[in-house]
Amino acid sequence: MLQALDEAAVGRWCRTAVAALSEARGRLDAMNVFPVPDGDTGTNLLLTAQAALAALERDGVRTTEPAWSVLSRGAVLGARGNSGTILAQLMRGLADQLAGQPPADGPALAAALLRAADIAYTAVADPEEGTFLTVARGGAEAATACVAEGRTALADVVTAAADGARAALEGTPEQLAALREAGVVDAGGAGLCAVLDALVTTVTGVEPARPPLAASREAGHAHAHRADSRHVPHQPPPGPGSEVQYLLADADEESVARLHTRLAALGDSLVVVGVDTPTGREWNVHVHVSDIGAAIEAGIEAGRPYRISVEPLAPVLPPEPEAGTRALVAVVSSDGLAELFAGAGVRVVTCGPDGVTEDDVLDEIVASAAHEVAVLPNDAGLIPVASRAAARARELDREVGVVPTRALVQGLAACAVADPGRRFGDDVIAMAEAAAATRWAEVTVAEQEALTSAGRCQPGDALGSAEGDVLLIGHDLAEVARDLLDRLLSAGGEMATLVVGEDEELGEAVCRHLSSRHPTIEVVRYDGGPAGIPLQVGVE
Repeated sequence: MLQALDEAAVGRWCRTAVAALSEARGRLDAMNVFPVPDGDTGTNLLLTAQAALAALERDGVRTTEPAWSVLSRGAVLGARGNSGTILAQLMRGLADQLAGQPPADGPALAAALLRAADIAYTAVADPEEGTFLTVARGGAEAATACVAEGRTALADVVTAAADGARAALEGTPEQLAALREAGVVDAGGAGLCAVLDALVTTVTGVEPARPPLAASREAGHAHAHRADSRHVPHQPPPGPGSEVQYLLADADEESVARLHTRLAALGDSLVVVGVDTPTGREWNVHVHVSDIGAAIEAGIEAGRPYRISVEPLAPVLPPEPEAGTRALVAVVSSDGLAELFAGAGVRVVTCGPDGVTEDDVLDEIVASAAHEVAVLPNDAGLIPVASRAAARARELDREVGVVPTRALVQGLAACAVADPGRRFGDDVIAMAEAAAATRWAEVTVAEQEALTSAGRCQPGDALGSAEGDVLLIGHDLAEVARDLLDRLLSAGGEMATLVVGEDEELGEAVCRHLSSRHPTIEVVRYDGGPAGIPLQVGVE
């Protein structure tokens, strides 16, 4: 049982909150009807919490800054959507009160929660009752009431805050017509309850036992929060629009105030949150507007907007899966490989500069409109990403199997044996067996000095690796490629698949070597491989 929240406890709370939001994301997305029913509240809260945790794990060990400061900066700069931005503001409010102070005991945390809730209201241009804000204030007021009653232990305070937030959440349908008509509680507030329950778990070591969230408030079981006359309800106008969000740097307080006024006139759901960074103060700006250009131009006039994102607000329903249909989805690392797989009737997800996310994979699974989908990650590091996307797709009534292809050539081997006439489960097993029977290797160029299992390499050296383990180091790509193939084929093989990058001459040299040294081997060559990998090889 913790008596105070020290630096380590703050980190544990964040990790526990991320886990809780990850588990609740699907349910939170499903109950998202306000301010627009775009089904992303749970996702945005999770992404915001993950950004906070990433900042703490990345920067926390390299700075003397308090964990609260690092956490809040990560949350603000990584906040997504309306709910995520408000969560970030709450984190910043807590940091303002607790960073640089002794570990927070019960009274200190209660005071910080109340101050954070007040600050969150000021960040929202037109605060609504029955929303995230109401739940935040309900939890904060319950915590301060607990202290006023003489129960000042940290465990008592955090439990009171979580219980008070839950009570306020149950009252949200009476405060917002949109929630009442849909028969749900506020999704953002429900997410905050998960975060506060994670705090209880961190402090007490025991996860709170909660009944399932009621779809609507039953008579006699409501805990409606008192409306505050300072916060005038504002219903956003109906109709399509866009969510515009960006980070703003190189702006002063006066410019941000003008920006706030201008954006408030352009749209609604406006939230502006500022945070101090090592290079100066920055703001996360979020607004729902019809005129996207005007919202971005307003940011340019105020400072330097960057990381600009624009998302349509009109809900886009995923296509229903068609019974009896099947699709393959492959993750690839270049446009050339995308064309290769697409030519074989496979849907593709191409890695961008920042890689591939589970949302990217999920979107392609859903877009296929197939009831049965096999996913080929083609990279060992992407297998967990594909597995998480598959789990989410199953919640949308898709039957999804992940074939654990660890390299592109294994994905090609899996595609070669795919048979839509087989039972889906059997087909996935057959593809997995074909992939596992394909030994894979790569020829790459060392980018820096390193110690490998084949010895020390220098920048520019040619590296030959098999199954991810470096076997050869040399100065000539073609020579290393020939030696690597000889080693692979010494264990037997009937077919060699080559995926050649930008160096076409390397491909020609390897094909000539196979023809003369291993004439019985069937060779299949594909061009268009990723620029960073001159040659990929698969042996079946």
